Amino acid sequence: MAFETKLALRQSQKMVMTPMLQEAISLLQLSRLEMLQALRQHLEENPVLEEVAEGTEEMDDQPEAGDPVEEPAAASNGEASAPEIDWESYLQDASDYRPPIAREQVEQLDGESLLTRPGTLDDHLLFQLHMTIRDPELLRLGSIIIGDLDDGGYLRSSVAELAVLVGVSPEVMGAALRAVQCLDPLGVGARDLRECLLLQLEGRADRHDLAEMIVRDHLHELERRQLAKVADALGVSFAEVQEAVTVIASLEPRPAKSLGGEEPRYISPDVYVHKIDGRFVVTLNEDGLPRLRINSYYRRILSKREAFPREARDYVEEKMRSALWFIRSIEQRKRTLVKVAESIVKVQKAFLDHGISNLRPLTLREVADDISMHESTVSRVTTNKYVQTPQGLFELKYFFHRGVPSTGGDSVSSLRVKDLVRRYLTAEDSQKPLSDQKIVEILAKVHGVEIARRTVAKYRGQLKIPSSNRRRHPI
Repeated sequence: MAFETKLALRQSQKMVMTPMLQEAISLLQLSRLEMLQALRQHLEENPVLEEVAEGTEEMDDQPEAGDPVEEPAAASNGEASAPEIDWESYLQDASDYRPPIAREQVEQLDGESLLTRPGTLDDHLLFQLHMTIRDPELLRLGSIIIGDLDDGGYLRSSVAELAVLVGVSPEVMGAALRAVQCLDPLGVGARDLRECLLLQLEGRADRHDLAEMIVRDHLHELERRQLAKVADALGVSFAEVQEAVTVIASLEPRPAKSLGGEEPRYISPDVYVHKIDGRFVVTLNEDGLPRLRINSYYRRILSKREAFPREARDYVEEKMRSALWFIRSIEQRKRTLVKVAESIVKVQKAFLDHGISNLRPLTLREVADDISMHESTVSRVTTNKYVQTPQGLFELKYFFHRGVPSTGGDSVSSLRVKDLVRRYLTAEDSQKPLSDQKIVEILAKVHGVEIARRTVAKYRGQLKIPSSNRRRHPI
């Protein structure tokens, strides 16, 4: 078969992702804070854009370049204008001036009001370590141990590993670990739960020997609530074991919980849903977001093309196209967000009135078909967006979940089923806890929900509720 090269004309259609189109798509998935940063960045980079000051309207009658500027009128009666102020001599000693502070104000100052960031676990422990230990080598090793603690206060590496890493003997590193374990809060520096609880029990003013014995030798039985077995093994009464368990329950399994962890996350909703005259109304939250417009000076440059050089006109035209596209993209983002929120509200009216028990299953495809958009667009616009409703603050993704079949023919929201599982498990008799199979039977009989036992186990795991054997409390 012979091969030959030839030219052929062919027509085809394909979508080209221009930089402007990519920017418009990226704006859809930005959160409120990221959107504010993008607005500020474009204001800094594009001189054609400017922010509309609050309470002012765009003025088209500003004096143009080259127009005569009216000088201020001279003072009446022939008086000369006021002499200029010598600000240099006026402010010469201003930097040395400090307003006096009243004694009452000094007494009100405390250390917490001067902090620039909240204290961490490392700061808390290092301060105590330097206040209680004078040996430089022990201070160095203790600092290394503190740096290896996790958010709960547990030591992540073994003493032998740290000793090899630092180049000291395990005995010396063990002495440093014991020094750290004496710090507040009690239990930090432990290597497992048993050691953490023992450190707290040993540091109590009223030592409880039975509680220490239970933690040291029968922690596994205690986790399974086998108190009768513990009482038989230790040769004590059941009441004494219960008293010791009460003491153990008062301990903190994560001693550094109050000092570690992430910063609190504050969320500002992107959309508000209000009920007005029996109808739900969707409004955008535009507080803090600057309004953009095209600077009038650059508009005049384009209107008087002959008065400016070609390079200046080309530069302004490029920035003008970018600014107009950016403003249109922002408006398109707003319209899309409102459309998606209104579509969700249309489906979830019962939830907005009565709560999670009336939440309906919903998919991205259903919303996309309702507003005549692509499913990927709905997915982008609901990413990292929050809505304030009469039932509370929710992420828009919260309303999208699959349905669970029911005997009535309609699907039931999986979130509603999970809430039912939580309600039954939290209201159960602690002496006769409900098994996963029993929950399946109750849901089928009372609510007509057809669900598998493993699904109940999965929901129970997500709710962090232990199995029925571990939830059973003895009489």
